Order: sequence, then structure tokens, then C-alpha cells
Amino acid sequence: MPETVTGLIYVGDPMCSWCWGFAPEIESLAGDFPVEVVVGGLRPGPMAQPLEERMSGFLRHHWVEIAERTGQPFDTGFLDRRDGWVYDTEPAAIAVTQMREMNEPRALDFFTDVQMAFYGDGKDVTDFEVLTGLTSGYDVDREEFAEAVISDEAKKRAWSDFSRARNWGISGFPTLVGELDDGRLALLARGWTPAETIRDRIRGIGEMAGT
Repeated sequence: MPETVTGLIYVGDPMCSWCWGFAPEIESLAGDFPVEVVVGGLRPGPMAQPLEERMSGFLRHHWVEIAERTGQPFDTGFLDRRDGWVYDTEPAAIAVTQMREMNEPRALDFFTDVQMAFYGDGKDVTDFEVLTGLTSGYDVDREEFAEAVISDEAKKRAWSDFSRARNWGISGFPTLVGELDDGRLALLARGWTPAETIRDRIRGIGEMAGT
């Protein structure tokens, strides 16, 4: 029996700019397959860096490039308003894994909302109050979320995701993995990739298995 892809594992980071560029692609694919969100850990905690002039210039150039290629909106003015701000991706990753814990079917939607808040609206998603505010419209108790997201358990859950990604040999985001019906995993995309290209690769898995 030919192997088929039964689900997708999306390894990304809500504060990864190429992941924001990939948002329309994964949203399109999510209409065809269930998607499990795993946060990879871009610059969490000890790896966080302050936003100084050189880094700000690098990010601005990078964001403009991604916006031109993908059509996604980027509020580059954020870089001018955050002198001394620390680019710590840990809080946003924790918030995503907490949403996954409380409302798993909406984890990808929340991931995207965090991205939009940061890149599109220029909000500081290193702030747990800002992240908790993004739960409006989700079927979760806001106070419960606010308490849980700052817990040691929530932090451990996010770092468990980081370890899972590293154990798979994944260090760049976005990365998309297909779950096959025989239990194996297949790499479908490493880096920004159009949804239709990924669909071609998924179809190719079945065609190769059937030969």
C-alpha cells in the first residue's frame, strides 16, 4: 500500500521573520492536513540579544527583503521605537505551547496571531501581558492562561519543544515535516517554500512509494 502523508509537523518560531513570511503557505496547507506546531527556539532566554544599532539595521534589511518576496506586512518602525529592547523569543514560544496545551486545534491560529502582533502591528510580544491579551477570541480562560504562561511548567514545555527540534537535527525555521501513515517522518520543506511546491512533494511521496 503506498505511503501517504497523514499530518504535518510545523517547526517554527513566532518571532522568526521567515516563519511570518511562511504564514500564508502553512495556512493554506492546514486546510488539507492537520498541523502540529512545535516551537524551535530562535533566540530564547540565554541566547537573546539586545536591539542595538547594528542588529536593528540587519533586521530592517531582512524584513524588507522578506516583505518584498512574500507580500507579508512588516512594521519596521518597531525597530526605531525599541531602544535597548531585548530580542528574547522565549516568552512568545511559551505562550504558543501554552495555547497548544489549552486549545490544541487553535495552536497554529495563535502562532499566527503572535506573528501578526509582532511583525504587522509592532507589539512587544516579549511581554506576557501582551501575549495574554492575544487570547481574546480563543476558547481559553484568560486568567488561567495568564497564570499558566509564567509557570515553570510552561517554560519546561517550550524548552522540551526546543530539544525535540534539535534532536531531529532542525536548527533553521520554518521547517515542515510530514507524518507518514507507517509512522515515519519525511522532510517536506526547510526554509520558506511555496505551499504548492510542498503539495507536489507530498504527492511525490505517494507516487514514489507506489512504484
